[in-house]
Amino acid sequence: MTTHTVAPADETTAHRPGSGRRPRRRPTLTVYTWLVLAWLLLPIAVMVLFGFNDTRSKVNFTWQGFTLTWYRHLFAIPNLTSALVNSLTIALVVAVVATLLGTPIGLALGRHRFRGRGSVDLLLFAAIAAPEIALGAALLSLFIVLGVPRGYGTVLIAHVAFCIPYVAITVRARMAGHDPTLEEAARDLGAGPWTAFRLVTLPMLLPGVVSGALLCFALSIDDYVITSFNAGRTVTFPLWVYSAGRTGVPPQVNVMGTLIFAGGLIFAGANVLFARRRAA
Repeated sequence: MTTHTVAPADETTAHRPGSGRRPRRRPTLTVYTWLVLAWLLLPIAVMVLFGFNDTRSKVNFTWQGFTLTWYRHLFAIPNLTSALVNSLTIALVVAVVATLLGTPIGLALGRHRFRGRGSVDLLLFAAIAAPEIALGAALLSLFIVLGVPRGYGTVLIAHVAFCIPYVAITVRARMAGHDPTLEEAARDLGAGPWTAFRLVTLPMLLPGVVSGALLCFALSIDDYVITSFNAGRTVTFPLWVYSAGRTGVPPQVNVMGTLIFAGGLIFAGANVLFARRRAA
């Protein structure tokens, strides 16, 4: 009579896809993840909730009932509306200008090898890692030395200066996954340099460019430190909210913050869908 010995299942094969066994769940890690997400989203949830608060005082910290009044009277405070318009227009201009200036830098870093490439990389990462107060003070000193009056224009210049590295790094990371042989194949088929770039490279690069632009918009619209150094008499949304916090933040601030957050989610979701369709 022949006996058969069954070898114990290898742990590496037990969890392979198609092996018939599901990997063990880790409830502790799942619970921890949801707790961290809840902690991150709690301030946003409070902001959204108190945008519906039927408060009758300057202090919007006590729930007094549900109302849609503040959405109907969103622009009832002229100074707040002007500050929001300043922030939105600055963020839009900064997103466009920083993207136009930063994309070629990221493209050059990701595609070409040249003398000083490492120094450029170091400079970009140093600009991102540097505290905003250092950049804000440096730009303030520059404007004072050059005799440039601080205001709307200096805020634009300051925001573009600290947003360019983010665009360049984002585009550079996108270029890391780009196959240069595709553009070479287009050139072999008769396409010129600009045609090959427009029809092959740019579509593959576009998700990174859009991501960099959205990042610039988000960084610009909520910046306080650099703006406070270089704004002069120009008031942006974060500056107005900080000043109003001394006497009481009106509910319109919560409503505007909610709409800005919702707009950011819509743009981010659209970018993800666009990237998935491009990949498919």
